Order: sequence, then C-alpha cells, then structure tokens
Amino acid sequence: MKRTHGLIILAGSVFAFLPWLNLPAFWQSFLYIVFYWGVLAVSWNIFSGTSGYFSFGHGAFFGIGMYAVAYFCGKLDLEFLPALIVAGFLAGIFGLAIGALVFRVKNVRGELFALLTLAVTFVIATVVLNTPIDGGPGIYLNSVVVPRLGPNPAAAFYLMMLGLLIVTLLIAKWIHASKLGLGLSAIHDDEDAAEVMGVPTYRAKLIGLFLSSYLAGMAGAIQALFVSYVTANETFSITVPLFVVLMSSLGGTRHWAGPLLGAVVITGIQYVFTIGDSALVGKMILGLILILVILFIPHGLLGNWARSQTKENSRKIIQGLKIKHRSVEEPRLINQGTVLLNTKSLSKSFNGIQALQSLDLEIYEGEILGLLGPNGSGKSTFINVISGHYSCTSGQVFFLGKSISTLSAHEIAMRAISRTYQTPRPFNELTVYDNVRLVAAYAKKIRLEDASHDAYDALCQVGLQDKADQLPTDLNLHQRKFLEFARALVTKPKLLMLDEVLSGLTPSEIQSSVKLIQNIRSQGTTILFVEHVMSAVLALADRIAVLNHGQLIAKGKPTEVMRHPDVITAYLGRRPQNA
Repeated sequence: MKRTHGLIILAGSVFAFLPWLNLPAFWQSFLYIVFYWGVLAVSWNIFSGTSGYFSFGHGAFFGIGMYAVAYFCGKLDLEFLPALIVAGFLAGIFGLAIGALVFRVKNVRGELFALLTLAVTFVIATVVLNTPIDGGPGIYLNSVVVPRLGPNPAAAFYLMMLGLLIVTLLIAKWIHASKLGLGLSAIHDDEDAAEVMGVPTYRAKLIGLFLSSYLAGMAGAIQALFVSYVTANETFSITVPLFVVLMSSLGGTRHWAGPLLGAVVITGIQYVFTIGDSALVGKMILGLILILVILFIPHGLLGNWARSQTKENSRKIIQGLKIKHRSVEEPRLINQGTVLLNTKSLSKSFNGIQALQSLDLEIYEGEILGLLGPNGSGKSTFINVISGHYSCTSGQVFFLGKSISTLSAHEIAMRAISRTYQTPRPFNELTVYDNVRLVAAYAKKIRLEDASHDAYDALCQVGLQDKADQLPTDLNLHQRKFLEFARALVTKPKLLMLDEVLSGLTPSEIQSSVKLIQNIRSQGTTILFVEHVMSAVLALADRIAVLNHGQLIAKGKPTEVMRHPDVITAYLGRRPQNA
C-alpha cells in the first residue's frame, strides 16, 4: 500500500509542474476538468460504490460546498482558505446528518435510497433559491482574492484541484485496504449478514458518507472560485450525480481508481467532440460505450482486474504468514450444568403472525442442544432473534446472566455468539480469506493485521486453507457451508448456532460435517443445532427441544423426546395409535 501511495504522490508532483511548461492553455484547462470530475467520481465511490448505497445526492454535497464558499467569500468577505475548509466540513456534516436519520430506517436501501438522496438535492436547491443565501440572481465571486500560485491566474485552481485529487485518491486507496473498507464491501454484498458477523454497519456507513460528502464539498468550493459565479439551477442540476455515477460505473466501482479512469475517458470524449463542434455525436458515442460496458463488462473497465488483485493480495498475505501445523487448542474450561443462554417468555410476531410464543428455553455450557420442529415451527426465527437479526416482540434473552435483548446484532457477535445460515451468505466480492478475516477483525475488535493468523487457523480447521485466495462463487455448496463454519469459528465462540448446515449435502459431506461439529464440541464450544437430518441429530445432540407453531412442546433426552406424543403429532399430523 505504501508503494501505491508513493506512486500517487509522485504522479501528482509531475502534473504539478505542468503550468510551468509553457504548453497550450488547453492542457491546463482540460486537466483541471479531469481532476475536478475525478475528485467527484472517486469521492462518490468511496461510499456509494463500496457500500452499494447508490446515491444521487452527491450534487447536494457538491452544491453545499459551492454555496458555502460563495456565501462566505462573496457576501461575508471571508478569506478563501478558511472558507474552503469550512465549506468542506459543512458538506460533510450535512452528509452525516442525512445518514444519521436515513440509516436508522432499515428498509431505505437500493432505489429508495437513490430517490431519497435525489429528493434531498431538490429540497436544498429550493431552499437556497428562496432564501437570502441566493435569493434568485446568484452570487458573483469576481472580487475574491486567490493567491497566484503559478505563471498564470488559473494555475492556483489547477494546483488546488490537483492537490484535492491526490488527497482523495490516498483516502480511497486507504479505505480499500482497511478494516473500514472490508466492512463497507460486506455491507455491499449482504448488509444483514455483515451486522450479524460483527460489522457495526451504521457507524461504518456514517464514516463513509462523511468522507464522501466532505471531499465533494471541497471540490464544489474550489469550482465555485474557479467559475466566479454560482447559481442554484446550475449547481444543483442532475448533471453532477448523473456523471459521477456514469464515470464510476464505466471505470469500475470495485477498484479504488476505477472512477478516475472513467472520469478521464468520459471527459476526454466530451472534449474531443466539443472542440470539433460535434458535441451531439460525442454524447451518442459516450452512450454507446456505456451500453457496451454494461452489457459486456458489467463490473467496469477495472472490474476484472480488481477481482484478480483481490485474489492476489490474499495469496500474498497467506504466503507471508508463518505456516505451521495447527496445534491442538486446549479445550475451553466449562462449568457443566451452568446455564449459558436462556430465554424467558420470548415472543416474535410478523404482522400479527406469531413465529415464537412465550418461549422458555435454557442452553447449558458444553452441550449440544438439538432444536427440532416441522417447517415453519420457528427454529430459524429463534436463531435470528438470538443473533440480533430480528428483535424480539416481547420477552428476554439472557447470556451468562445478562440480558442481550436490546443489543444490536454486531454487539451480540462481540460477545462470542456466532451463527451460520441455512443458505450460505458469504460476501461474494471478498475472498474466502477476507470473508473470515473480516469477521475476526470486527467481532474480536482487533486490527486486520492481528486477525490474519486467526483467519488462517479457522480455514485450516475446516479444511479450506487451499481455497483461501478464491472467491466464494468459486466454491461448491459443501465448501460454502464450511466457509460459514470458518466465519463462525474464527471468533472463538462460546455459543455456536448452526442453522441446517447439513441440508443439501451428500452422505459423505454430511459425515465430514458431523466430524467437524464433534471436533468443535470437543474444544468446549456450546452448540445449538437446528437440523432435519435426524440421524445426525441423534448422533450429536445431548438434549433435544422441539418447537411447533412457535411453542416449545417437548425437551429432554433425544430418545425420550422422539417418543413424546406431541412430537409425533407435530411430525405426522396425527396422534400415535396408543395415545
């Protein structure tokens, strides 16, 4: 990463000498526009491209930066440098405020988030236009004094935008390789699973949106001084959000530099055809290029390279680790008979339908508790409530004697409670290794570097170490199930909840999975086991609890519970003959 940072700074230093080369003014003007769109596109991608929260609100943050510096310099006669800094922070704080409200509404994602951010832009434009901030005629900035930083007056703006682009690229590269970047990528692929795995999704999105909006505000502030005249209709038009989305999509949102490449291509095409008085032809060709990219290169020009780089980075990290035979861990000391987790009158309803009804259940340290029941009986709902994926409608969940009912999913994960999903839910754009390393870093609250050995050990435990540099889409179902195991085991869980991990597997795969579960149990891990493969349940479970219509109808030793009349009725639909 340090090498990349050095190359960014070196390239920026080379471009910084351009005003002194006595080249035609065209080149300075063209490169300024490239830098300007590059900042906007890369800053948009820092949040929206990485997290998948597709935003049309970038024009709002850009516009706030423009109008802030215009108001401070044009009406309050503030000097340009403090005005620039304040303008950026105002845009960032506004983004933070929007995120603080919107991100608390769980269902505002995808197209709803895009439309909401677009609406925010229109609202801000209306407010600016109908208040003393603008009032209608716009704001002139001809009288603002900007220090001369080069051989011509425009060089100052060129150098400022170049400097901002360098900073933006450095931030984008840092996020791409950081714990925050992995968290945002996980949010992009599966936000609910990311939260359950330990990622504080609300906080991660706020940080990403703040950085994105701050940089957009800074670009707007410099642009306002450059054009010397600001109007609401031009500033808050659909042009900015539309172009940054097109540039990012063309270059590739999964690579930190993809949006910059898109900005270079689109700006270049526009300039070539505008100079030749063929702007309409340029737009047509641009549209055709974008159609071809969407159809044949959906991940953008750098998309496939980004994937190969992701794999290569994981491969290098793994090779750099001190590979040694995995030593057998000392079993966790457990207090047999001690209640690890218990529920009291736990209920969960969905639109009036009771999925769980006043459920009282205890899970003891060191045991394997099999949770059985017909389809729709509430088994998966129970795991979802315990893991924080759903909040309970009423009742309490206690872990080691303390209530966890009001905790968020990532806070529950940090208490060494982990789970798998019935249908594997890996983060498909992260490698197998990064899928596991991400969980270790967040759930255990450690640095990515410190999570490396834990991630590799977990992959060794499930036999996926040779697949560590692959993407989850390269794995078969059995391997994806074992990836679920690895992500759950890397946290060294006190309670491991397995949701139908054997479904869809062949007999030999079931056998290897059962051996893995037995090995996990031998290390002192308490297991809640939801399964329909009865032979495996009877072979593994110390106790069994049976649900039907969200109610606990039986619990106890496996042989006793399976003969219980209510259990037979639940599975067969009729009471036994001798009942």
